[in-house]
Amino acid sequence: MGATSRRGLLKVGLGAAALLAVGGGLATLLQPALQATLKQGRLTAEARRLVGALAEAVLQGSLPAGEAALQRQVDAFETTVGKLPAAARAELAQLLGLLLSAAGRALLTGQRAPLHELGLAERQALLQGMRVSRLALRQQAYFALRDLNAASFFAEPHSWAALAYPGPRAL
Repeated sequence: MGATSRRGLLKVGLGAAALLAVGGGLATLLQPALQATLKQGRLTAEARRLVGALAEAVLQGSLPAGEAALQRQVDAFETTVGKLPAAARAELAQLLGLLLSAAGRALLTGQRAPLHELGLAERQALLQGMRVSRLALRQQAYFALRDLNAASFFAEPHSWAALAYPGPRAL
């Protein structure tokens, strides 16, 4: 391994350690917000607004227009989350809590404004930035949000008509 490779590895290691230290301190400061996103398996009103904003960005083109369709998607997301193991729900609550707090959102996405206040194109660009980030944490957050939204959308029978899917065949 050359000197440049070692130096790069040391920089990545120091950067990751600093990020973990800042993230741990931030998580301690934000603990009330982190716990407030999911109460007894249900999303809080603020978390529902966030999930709706993310769903519009992730499912754009598949999600039918209108507030009723958006609320059905948020309900489906909540149902999907309710079926996850407790540890996964706790991690999701932490992620949503970070996205709901200005400091956590700035750290994770670089955006200070609440996501529901951003335009659709801005939310999609923010998610794209997370997807292609060099930080695995940002990528994992993106994939979790994308996969949960997609899974909850495609699992619901009310979504099938919009996709011209007749539903499962009877055996």
